[in-house]
Amino acid sequence: MGDTLLDYDAEAAHYDRTRGGVPRAAAAAAAVLRLVPPGARTLLDVACGTGLVTGRIARPGLRVYGADAAVGMARRAGGRLPGRVVRADARRLPLPDASVDAVSAVWLLHLVPFAAEAVAEAARVLRPGGVFVTTVDKDAAHDVGSGVDLVLRPHRSSAAASDRADRIGAYAAGHGLVPAGETRFTGHGQGNSPRGAAEKLRAGYFASWFDGGPERAAALAAELLALPEPDRPRADPEYRLVAYVRRG
Repeated sequence: MGDTLLDYDAEAAHYDRTRGGVPRAAAAAAAVLRLVPPGARTLLDVACGTGLVTGRIARPGLRVYGADAAVGMARRAGGRLPGRVVRADARRLPLPDASVDAVSAVWLLHLVPFAAEAVAEAARVLRPGGVFVTTVDKDAAHDVGSGVDLVLRPHRSSAAASDRADRIGAYAAGHGLVPAGETRFTGHGQGNSPRGAAEKLRAGYFASWFDGGPERAAALAAELLALPEPDRPRADPEYRLVAYVRRG
């Protein structure tokens, strides 16, 4: 789901409720931890949002911090992780070079036109041997082969996706980061119903891949609402999480 047109200060109030809540957050956090080396002692979660995922990236000996550019998001995350959240742009993190053991970016790179800069900044703050963990191909993951997808697929293109896996891999390689594994996790509660997809389309939630304008959006929404069982959610997506280690 692309959210590039959304006001994240306004979204903060209901973000968790509309994004799968605790089940999705817990699955994401567990996946991040699978890719973070046992010896890591510090992790920065970039674009941490409300901190629902960040607060669950927890294990003995690992100190977790969060950063988000939106005031509303950073405020909510700060309530969950007092003293460990800062308002900061993913391109300008307030950290010295080589200062943390891990950086995570869950559901960020598909939203922004500066994915290359975000990867470069993550590499800058990582210590040698540190890992950068990020979701890739997020919009593509939402195509689960349902009737909803048959309607939307002709208008969804992975070619322009800012978080396309090969693109992120190339950015990483350019900054001394090499592949270090991957995993997948379920986006609980994110399976689209025809009615839900129609509402999101009209509200601009698919802005990262749909640029057909309001008339085309209305026509597609009508097609979606004509599908059987318009209120039944289809299958949840499976998100892909990849890790890159900084050469030491």
